[in-house]
Amino acid sequence: MADVRRLVYNLRPPALDELGLAGAIRQTAATHAGGMRMMVELPDHLPVLPAAVELAAYRIAQEALTNVTRHARARRCRLRLTVDEDLELEVVDNGIGLAGAGPPGVGMSSIRERAAELGGISSIGPGRSNGTRVFVQLPLLARA
Repeated sequence: MADVRRLVYNLRPPALDELGLAGAIRQTAATHAGGMRMMVELPDHLPVLPAAVELAAYRIAQEALTNVTRHARARRCRLRLTVDEDLELEVVDNGIGLAGAGPPGVGMSSIRERAAELGGISSIGPGRSNGTRVFVQLPLLARA
């Protein structure tokens, strides 16, 4: 039974249905904050999003925050999500950056793949002054 629950969770996490994307991201950010200052910037109201975009944004946010918690040694992290013609998600930390974090792992590949599957773009690199910046733009409409 535990295996079935895990498979279902991996398909579509219950938090998305129970809390919506904004609530699920806030919950994830709270679980990753620990002693770090976590800032979450989300629109007051999100429009109805395609299920695939919603799931990708949630999973990318989860992965980016997991990387900050596991590898960055950051004191601050900011997650920003905006929705206009596209959904944009940005996670920036003030940690040790990519050079100090060791070789790239599955998490960064997963972020890139999720964005590419939907015709989106992703950028993972240094922040403005230090740390790491993950940026993803996901189209809300199929691109021709």
